[in-house]
Amino acid sequence: MDRVYLQNGEQIDFDFYQNEKDFVVDEIPLGEFKGRGNFIILHVKKVELTTWDMIAVFAEFLKVPAQKIGYAGLKDKHATTTQYISVELKYEKELKKFRHPQIKILSTQHHTESIQMGGLAGNRFSINLYDINDIKAGRIEKLARKAEKNGVLNYFGYQRFGRDGDSINQAKEMIAGELHVTDTKLKKFLISIYQSTFFNEWLKERVALSGESEQFKLLEGDIYLSKDGKLITPTAPPLKDFQARKLVPTGLLCGRGVYRSRGEAREIEKKYDDEFLVEKGLRREAVVFPHAIVCKYNKGFGVLNISFTLPRGSYATVFLESIANKNFTAKDVKKS
Repeated sequence: MDRVYLQNGEQIDFDFYQNEKDFVVDEIPLGEFKGRGNFIILHVKKVELTTWDMIAVFAEFLKVPAQKIGYAGLKDKHATTTQYISVELKYEKELKKFRHPQIKILSTQHHTESIQMGGLAGNRFSINLYDINDIKAGRIEKLARKAEKNGVLNYFGYQRFGRDGDSINQAKEMIAGELHVTDTKLKKFLISIYQSTFFNEWLKERVALSGESEQFKLLEGDIYLSKDGKLITPTAPPLKDFQARKLVPTGLLCGRGVYRSRGEAREIEKKYDDEFLVEKGLRREAVVFPHAIVCKYNKGFGVLNISFTLPRGSYATVFLESIANKNFTAKDVKKS
């Protein structure tokens, strides 16, 4: 399914690659670590490994189940990434002996609790764009600044759906009872694909409603996320609060125990809902705001480095798609 964007102007052709040199991700923790407590927080750098791979390495080294190692989010494999993980304090001495060619412990500190999934504020990205000239560099920076002001549609990126389209078909077959899946991890992955596909299709229809506008159109009955994490349904679309980033419209990740929108917004949302899905439902921001954007253009090499920060769960590749006005696939950005 194509992802379409509000800044739907002329396409900009550039290349980027997901590898250790050209794609760097740094996790931003949710808050300060206390410097005391029964857990040790490891700030870890990994290269060309998934988060699961890295967790498995530590679990084997410490001879503990992988579930005993806390982490906040999953990071790309084909990249250089830093993130925070936690283990019980009793392993501190043993960790001083840890060595691995693709993993480096950058620092350690103590904390009162284990890191939980979702316990991060966001991620800082640094990505090299290739095949850039003076005109492209100027246009990219202009569009990036516009996205900083108006926001970026919060699609799930191509990474969510696996390296081929079969995962979506498998997910739908499993939900329909036509495919029996026993592996718990695979089952959870396929359900997330099912939910994410509906969300992306919903968001695409909402973009079509926005027409020529460069800002997401709000509807009566939309549900908004406030700065303090509360879900709110105002009596009328709160355009001023949205423009001030006090409230952000949300879309549905279908499932049980989740608020549904109302009225005009619900007429669209219900087309992308499955009220019988037993998995827990959520609401996801329809728009996110990249910030702290820095562009550095190397004219001699035709390379533009763009660095920016996104909130947790958002995709850097989606931000780049919104600038390029085209979709990328895993094959387009394969390791180079």
